[in-house]
Amino acid sequence: MDAVLLVVAAVWGAVTGLLIPRAAYRFAVEPEEPWRTACPAGHPLAGPVRGWLGPPRCAPCAEPGAPATPAAETPVRSEEAAAGPSATAAAPEADLSPTAAATAPQATPSPIEAAPDVGREAAPDTAREAAPRPTAAPALHPTTSTPATIPTPATAPVYSPRLLDPVVTAVVCVALAAATGARPELIAWLALTPVAVLLAVVDRRVHRLPDPLTLPLAAAAVLLLGGAALLPGAAGSWTSGLLGGLALGGFYFLLFLINPNGMGFGDVKLALALGVALGWYGWAVLFVGGFAGFLFGAAYGLGLVLLRGAGRKTGIPFGPFMITGALAGLLLGALAA
Repeated sequence: MDAVLLVVAAVWGAVTGLLIPRAAYRFAVEPEEPWRTACPAGHPLAGPVRGWLGPPRCAPCAEPGAPATPAAETPVRSEEAAAGPSATAAAPEADLSPTAAATAPQATPSPIEAAPDVGREAAPDTAREAAPRPTAAPALHPTTSTPATIPTPATAPVYSPRLLDPVVTAVVCVALAAATGARPELIAWLALTPVAVLLAVVDRRVHRLPDPLTLPLAAAAVLLLGGAALLPGAAGSWTSGLLGGLALGGFYFLLFLINPNGMGFGDVKLALALGVALGWYGWAVLFVGGFAGFLFGAAYGLGLVLLRGAGRKTGIPFGPFMITGALAGLLLGALAA
């Protein structure tokens, strides 16, 4: 039974984890920007639930005949665009330096040069017209000296599948299943895990915890654990879970009031859900899980200071450390229950 439970948890984590990259791509925008509705090449995202569910790959971009959108074109360097073809056309005239021109061997006078003055004036014009026109130099990438390429259907930008998200989700689900066993609250842990991983990914990218994820996560934790408390074999308390959510959420709200620049309000909303989950196993687990989040965040910040010279004003995404600390507390609480 335990082996079957672990396999089911692994499959659930892998399948739901495959849906995380697309959702993370759409949510990972700045606060003043709307959620993304198209791939990097400009093709609208299609799929269930208005394009929120699906693989992290754009089908039109993968088709050989898909047109490239203008938005995906690489801009040319500004100074080259301002110079225009005149800058490149003048290059052949500077091929020889004055010293090289003086030491160059003199050509044997041609019949044209021995002709009268009229022929002397016409010869250079004729040679200039017959000479091939110089071609414009290819545009350069704005940050490198390599030529920029106009995107084609084969090179159009796509957001490629990411294996890290499903692997992490599957590992977390297996760990929770191994620690919890066949108890009713395992259903809640497995259901909440993909959303928690998605929040960690989004916060890691743009330092933002979207309300459409944090608030439903807290509500789902209350409802799922409330249902688990009604089933036989539950090892926690729904009442202590509610109190834990209020306690951890209130603590983070106090930190937000003290230092709004150091603690985002999204962290306060996430603390509600994590407090409910940790409080399910009691106050000791709530304290351990909450403290572990600060400990992991402090260790990461210290690493930034030592390795990258970060300062006090360097922002770090605190959501992933809150979630990791809560996971540590849940594993300890489930094993001890």
